[in-house]
Amino acid sequence: FEMGSPSSERGRRDNESQHRVRLSKSFMMSTTEVTQGQWRAVMGSNPSYFSSCGADCPVENVTWHDAVKFANALSKREGLRAAYQVSGSTVSWNKSANGYRLPTEAEWEYAARGAERHVYSGSSTLNAVGWAGMNTGLKTHKVEGKRANALGLYDMTGNVSEGCWDWDGQ
Repeated sequence: FEMGSPSSERGRRDNESQHRVRLSKSFMMSTTEVTQGQWRAVMGSNPSYFSSCGADCPVENVTWHDAVKFANALSKREGLRAAYQVSGSTVSWNKSANGYRLPTEAEWEYAARGAERHVYSGSSTLNAVGWAGMNTGLKTHKVEGKRANALGLYDMTGNVSEGCWDWDGQ
């Protein structure tokens, strides 16, 4: 697929130049962000600033390392082999493990695009598919509150930020 954005696309960042990417392995992704209820069930607490939003709202106020620990804890809970080896602040990915993991940036973008070419995930109109500054009331919202993209994934634009294995030098 064509990863990145055309130079004319609004909201494009300098590091989003277009290039061809081939994903060589299939992958699965949850249809929504991890919710506060899921996080509490697996980790025993809710770190969210917007905790009053409820169990069906996305968890936020977590670090990339927190997300890695969640993936390992969920894997263990379901009897899967953890995808990550964690030693202090160093994390390595065991690609042969069958446990939960963060997507790569390429996997995330493929899933967000949903085999379509829109500015946002599922539409070129932000309000149809995403929660962002102008329509949020500066708080998070329940998952599945906007239209899904063509792959049935919700909230790939806005609400909270998602983490990827290899984003921002991770």
